[in-house]
Amino acid sequence: MIKKSILFLSFIIFLALQVLAQWSQEERERLNKLSQEDHQLMMRLLGITELRPGPSGNPRAPNAANTDESKATPFTSLPDPLLFKNGRIVKTTEEWKKRKLEIFEDFDREIYGRVPERTPTVDWEVISEKDTVNGDCPVTTKQLVGHVDHSEYPAIIVDIRLTLTTPKTIIAPVPVVIEFGWEFPGGLRRPQQDGLSWQQQVLSKDWGYAILVPTSIQDDHGAGLRQGIIGLVNKGKPRKLDDWGALRAWAWGACRAMDYFETDPQVDETRIAIAGLSRYGKAAIVALAYEPRIAIGFIGSSGAGGAKILRRVFGEQVENLASSEEYHWFAPNFIKYAGPLTPLDLPVDAHELVALCAPRPVFISAGSPDVEGQWIDARGMFLAGVHAGPVYELLGKKSLGITEYPPQETTVIEGEIAFRQHAGGHTLDPNWPVFIKFAERYFSE
Repeated sequence: MIKKSILFLSFIIFLALQVLAQWSQEERERLNKLSQEDHQLMMRLLGITELRPGPSGNPRAPNAANTDESKATPFTSLPDPLLFKNGRIVKTTEEWKKRKLEIFEDFDREIYGRVPERTPTVDWEVISEKDTVNGDCPVTTKQLVGHVDHSEYPAIIVDIRLTLTTPKTIIAPVPVVIEFGWEFPGGLRRPQQDGLSWQQQVLSKDWGYAILVPTSIQDDHGAGLRQGIIGLVNKGKPRKLDDWGALRAWAWGACRAMDYFETDPQVDETRIAIAGLSRYGKAAIVALAYEPRIAIGFIGSSGAGGAKILRRVFGEQVENLASSEEYHWFAPNFIKYAGPLTPLDLPVDAHELVALCAPRPVFISAGSPDVEGQWIDARGMFLAGVHAGPVYELLGKKSLGITEYPPQETTVIEGEIAFRQHAGGHTLDPNWPVFIKFAERYFSE
């Protein structure tokens, strides 16, 4: 009887999983269709009928992305962050403040989009607070919701989800590392490295950590652009060509988290780090560039659209970013650089995004090309750090200190720009101890 009950229960579970898989597939197809429709609308507004297809991330595919360094640089120069548009050279920190505005304008109009001058207020609510233990460290964990004011368009509700954990026995406000956190279906979790988790490593320094859920701010697909904070501000209407995309929206959410940290007596809001991996690595460097209250960044495998030189023909390309699968991260204007324009027509590139973070420290992280693959173009991210160096030096800070691409697992953290390619895959885990050592130099000042 028991055996029959177990078999029956197993059968029911099997059927439930089949239904869930079918529902998930149908939902993905629905979202893809809506994303493609919105993408086509943006192309019509731009007067574009056709885009160049992006290469495949599968190295065995006929259209595999280039991984041959000899073919990676069709350009002979990069835009100079220390050269005004009128050709005048930036020579002082005061002149850099003005030049920086030109660079921000290009990123706003052509790549990441503009955040509206007026965005809704956010009312933070602590929905739970409990004392617990993480590893050997007693901690206090707060679950927070940031209620975005939707009085001007009640049809859309945006509640930002944030978790803050601090050491329980603290005598002064602590630094906090805020990570853009992944949400996995069915309660699944990203595998942790052996030994202490990154959260436990942070706690061992008497720092706190926070997890910000980006998709509670803005969905990660084009079908959601008329929802979330972008849809709320636009009152459910399509975006304009220079409107913000998901990366700026997620960064905006980090800014609102900073607003909360300024009110929490357990947090030292002057010592906040931002961390993210992959698409959230892109969001992390965008947040660091645009939010001056963030003190330091840990930018993991951000690739194209993040810390990688977009002009490089290596790994993921602008054509991939401008497709219906990823265009929602950017302003609609960015689509045109996949046809009729090319990445060589971009007025700015990723080294200038890194430069916008100056003089604050930024750690650029990558994984092994043999494990993570070549899609993110680790060398392209390293070169962005190299070419941002003159801005850091103008501001009296240290650059990377090297221009030749270092061997894997070489730690370069002597300056305010840091770089390390670990031997692991698409993860931050192997570089957390190095980043913490890097950040400690600033957080202990």
